[in-house]
Amino acid sequence: MNITIPYKNLKTQELEWHIVQSQMKDKLGLDIYESWLKKITFVEEFNNYILLTVPTRFIRDWITSRYLDQILQIIRGHKKEIIRIEFKIAELKIDKENTKEKINKDFDNEKNVSFIKDSYLQYSRIDPNKRFDNFLTGSSNRLAYEASIKVSENISHYNPLYIYGGVGMGKTHMLNAIGFELKKKNKVMFISAERFMYQFVKSIKSNDMVKFKEYFRNTDILLIDDIQFMNGKEAMQEEFFHTFNALLDKGSQIIVSADRAPNKLSRIQERIKSRFSGGLVVDIQKPDYDLRKKIVEQKTEELNKLYSEQIIISKEIQDYISSEITTSIRELVGAINRIVSFSRIYNKPPNLAETKVVLKDLLNISENKVTIDLIQTLVCKFFKISKNEMLSSRRSRYLVRPRQTAIYLTKILTSKSLPEIGREFSNRDHTTIIHSVKTIEKLKETDSQMVDNINKLKNQILYNNKDNEI
Repeated sequence: MNITIPYKNLKTQELEWHIVQSQMKDKLGLDIYESWLKKITFVEEFNNYILLTVPTRFIRDWITSRYLDQILQIIRGHKKEIIRIEFKIAELKIDKENTKEKINKDFDNEKNVSFIKDSYLQYSRIDPNKRFDNFLTGSSNRLAYEASIKVSENISHYNPLYIYGGVGMGKTHMLNAIGFELKKKNKVMFISAERFMYQFVKSIKSNDMVKFKEYFRNTDILLIDDIQFMNGKEAMQEEFFHTFNALLDKGSQIIVSADRAPNKLSRIQERIKSRFSGGLVVDIQKPDYDLRKKIVEQKTEELNKLYSEQIIISKEIQDYISSEITTSIRELVGAINRIVSFSRIYNKPPNLAETKVVLKDLLNISENKVTIDLIQTLVCKFFKISKNEMLSSRRSRYLVRPRQTAIYLTKILTSKSLPEIGREFSNRDHTTIIHSVKTIEKLKETDSQMVDNINKLKNQILYNNKDNEI
């Protein structure tokens, strides 16, 4: 962009750009600075803005879309009157003959080509633990599984193969399993869309686009994970489209995963979506109960093999997790890991009430639903006393214990402070609240009936479970 600079606006005192550069490095990190911000050159400062240059239009667009506000904030820390930044593309004179000679030398240099390949390969590692033989199937993912097996046996049978599904459904495992099988006889590239974008940008900056194209277009199998992250990157989509066509023309297999169907992808070129739809499109749905149960059993078995001591997760807990956690396979595995951690920390497996507390966030139990009034109401009902009696100043034993129990449950099930809890219990002092909590904790160590009562009340408060009411 050309900018006309009025002479009268020029200032004699310039911004100390080296200090700004140092702060950008500290605030945004060395990687971002070296990749992008180091390329910014200070030109001139005016009354209320500064003029900077960058080597290419692409770099300018990248910086302005991601880091402009933070850069301006750093600059305004030195000069508050600066309210905007203008970028100009630097006009560099290029010696075409020297550039051509340099490119030829680069291609002749095998070490350089090897280095470029290694930089891609470090992001193309197939995980040997994610294979077809340990991918559990059910009605929700069987079609995707069978299609993946077919592709592994006969490449270009379905081309491209497009697998979509929600977060944590096993898409990456599926792509990894395909890559694991095909890498035995084929050149396989397994990369995420985000990493593809990173390598694309890196190649532009280092003038290595020829090598980028050569490497990606010479692979036998291209697996790209999370293609939805390519949205909005027009230059990269253009390159991906041509790479896609080049691979199809030479009979290479393309497998893509995404979180939605091709026609639901946003800000992706229509011609790319059309290519995806032209292959086999299969989805992975939420796992049904049978599949969830198989996953819970397998994960429990794996953890038992991993640790020297046996970790016993009861059938009741396994069934509960399989029934209640329905969103994704990843959350199921996370739930088992939490239960195992609980068992190892406390040297005992959790009971059902403790399991519900440990998995509270996975079960979508909102803390906002747990109010002090609810706790008081359910505790009074449990002990068959009135709320007025509980909140009174009377110190009869049959009232003190329920009152202390309600205070203890309020402390562990809400985020209320001690003074706030005291106010809700007839303006009792916070030291009384502390005493009540410590009393119940001490009783739990020796009184099994108290432990049982606390667990039943937790169950009712968190889940409104009528089965445990008395």
